[in-house]
Amino acid sequence: MKTKVLALANQKGGVGKTTTAVNLSACLAEKRKRILLVDLDPQANATSGVGLEKVNGASIYPALLDGVPAAGLIKQTEIKNLDIIPSELDLAGAEIAIARRDDYLHCLKTALQPVIDADEYDFVILDCPPSLGILFMNALNIADEVIIPIQCEYLALEGLGVMVDIVNQIRDASNPKLHISGILMTMYNVSTNLSQQVVQEVVKHFGDRVFETLIPRNVRLSEAPSFGKPVTIYDPHCVGAAAYRNLAKEFLARQQDAEPPVEAPLPTLSNVMPAEPAAEPVEPAIEPAGQPVEENGLPAEGEVSTL
Repeated sequence: MKTKVLALANQKGGVGKTTTAVNLSACLAEKRKRILLVDLDPQANATSGVGLEKVNGASIYPALLDGVPAAGLIKQTEIKNLDIIPSELDLAGAEIAIARRDDYLHCLKTALQPVIDADEYDFVILDCPPSLGILFMNALNIADEVIIPIQCEYLALEGLGVMVDIVNQIRDASNPKLHISGILMTMYNVSTNLSQQVVQEVVKHFGDRVFETLIPRNVRLSEAPSFGKPVTIYDPHCVGAAAYRNLAKEFLARQQDAEPPVEAPLPTLSNVMPAEPAAEPVEPAIEPAGQPVEENGLPAEGEVSTL
């Protein structure tokens, strides 16, 4: 199989992007896929999440700006089939340095293309920084596909609209193969009506673009990064590990079908989520004859449908 490049991207932080990058990589490696995880976030959480120390100078920075071969920057992890190009704080300076170059949108592509062409990996997974900066745009410019993780919360939907627009712009301008391969709902709380509503509304507007797998809020999933392990190693039997294994299975199944580019515009936030109910019923000044006034409120509580 030809190496595919997958970006985990959302300009909003705290949505489970790095958690997904680390655990999806580990689950694909568990399925004997050869994975290269590239940590593009100067916070280096993906690096520590697979058990590597943050070391000054150990990042993709030299390949981006000094022409150092990216293959020489790859580090092995303790996880079979999973390698990484780590990150560290100095990578934050790459944003400024790259911006001065004429090829500022193509630096990452130039650096990683020899690794991709070598065909030693099934997937190169890019953990993007949570910002709309140069590294973020570079990642989308080389990626074949994007997974967008979003929290099961109301305001997270705003970021989804921005991401769809950016993917469309990058695809039209410089990367025609780029497409959104899936929207991943994270931090799902089965006991709250809000989580269920958000999932239902996103599915309503995006259909099978949304992964069936829901990533739950799970204590073991949150603890795993502090031990430098994917959740499948830290606690292989917890619900978080089961969810990411299901995601890996669903992701691979989707690879069997060619994904069309995202063409449909995102609905505005006002018509994605139901309106909040008014504290007091408000009577209209004039009521048209024969037309009863509808109540404005949230849908009745109920079980979330199986995606």
